[in-house]
Amino acid sequence: MFGKRQLVRKYIRFYGWVQAVGFRWRATQAAEHCGATGWVRNEYDDSVSMEIQGTEGQIDDVIAALQRGSYIRIDRMEVKTLPVDPDERGFRVRYY
Repeated sequence: MFGKRQLVRKYIRFYGWVQAVGFRWRATQAAEHCGATGWVRNEYDDSVSMEIQGTEGQIDDVIAALQRGSYIRIDRMEVKTLPVDPDERGFRVRYY
């Protein structure tokens, strides 16, 4: 149970049909709804990068919301664990 409440931070790179389909908007809405913090941005290679911080459950819920999104198709994800940022507040869209 303790592990479910512990904050983690992940860098996730999404590949597939993830740009020009409302991905960043949906990610922001889902993160805010779930209480996760971080950022999301489009990359030049048509992928989308995200740093997201929350419990494992919150992060899983955000990814599930993205996978349910109309027009969004996630073919694969690269995930790396990062150090937690204790001062981060909110979730936002970043631009190049």
